Amino acid sequence: MDYGRIDAYVLQLVNSSTPERTAWNMEKIREGKKASWNYIDGCMLTALMEMTRITGDERYASFAEEVADFFVEEDGSIRGFKPDDHNLDDINEGRVLFEIYERTGLEKYRLAADKLTDQLADQPRTYEGNFWHKAIYPNQVWLDGLYMAQPFRALYEKNFGKGDYSDIVKQIRTVHERMLDKEKGLYYHGYDASKTAFWADKQTGCSANFWLRSLGWFAVAQADLVDILPEGDDRKELAGIFADLMAAMAKYADADTGMYWQVPDQGGREGNYLETSGSAMMAYAMLKGARLGVLDKEYAAKGKKTFDGIMDKYLTFTDEGIDLDGICLVAGLGPENNRRRDGSYEYYISEPVVKNDAKGVAPFVLAYTEVKRLTA
Repeated sequence: MDYGRIDAYVLQLVNSSTPERTAWNMEKIREGKKASWNYIDGCMLTALMEMTRITGDERYASFAEEVADFFVEEDGSIRGFKPDDHNLDDINEGRVLFEIYERTGLEKYRLAADKLTDQLADQPRTYEGNFWHKAIYPNQVWLDGLYMAQPFRALYEKNFGKGDYSDIVKQIRTVHERMLDKEKGLYYHGYDASKTAFWADKQTGCSANFWLRSLGWFAVAQADLVDILPEGDDRKELAGIFADLMAAMAKYADADTGMYWQVPDQGGREGNYLETSGSAMMAYAMLKGARLGVLDKEYAAKGKKTFDGIMDKYLTFTDEGIDLDGICLVAGLGPENNRRRDGSYEYYISEPVVKNDAKGVAPFVLAYTEVKRLTA
């Protein structure tokens, strides 16, 4: 495997990006819009910070700092942030604030982290106490949202709070209780606590199918949380939930590539395909979990096989650089006026598949940093 060319690929993306137009945000590019404070760029900035940490090359982190500086005002307010949306996705980019604050000492980054934490204090919750995914999705919990909000909250508690992780663990525990299919060991994409959404099962409140990337978000959230939380009962509980999910997912890996299917439990069904972003998330989660000692060592080999499988199937070296293909652009559930997004098998396989989008590139790069640690 020619891993070394991946460094050049990531630098190529950085060098062709500005804070207002990032080369990896395919949604903004397709819509002809400038970049905003969003989870897509947030995922990539997290990966860039990790690249600097593992390689020592400051160019990655410098661009992340440039983006943060562009969006964060001196009083900690964030350009374009819309509090009334109560959108968990918009919390994710805040993950980089803690390290950038440590690197620069600029108070505006701490103030921005405070503002995002205050925003979460006002986030609507289900009757069990879980955050709504967005204001437009009342009473709904999506696996995606666990990644978007909970590692940020944990980092805030670790850096600026009192080290109280109990609500974080409680929200994941509720997902474990409400959204897990015990027979398959997989979690449904979404859950409506009111059981009234058109896509929700009237008995369980869960959506109809499993979606790979949502499972990937959930897996990465847990891998990152067990890295952040100190030893103790909370971390032990999360590590157990994490290990069970990874054991279940491993059963659905494609034997040849180690990759995973867009609808994970229906591999080989007509229209289903091996998807890059969710596979990269699983690779990262397994590699990191094994490194942290919360997964058996065998998972490092499983994760590396998945990573190598992505490279073989979807990574193309060109004269211009590298293309990473096989990335589902986006998928969701509803809202009410968008009934095409109904959680059906047919829906998940119908969404566009694109190249070089950060939802695939960022976890691929994160998995790469874990491979570099493994092979160092």
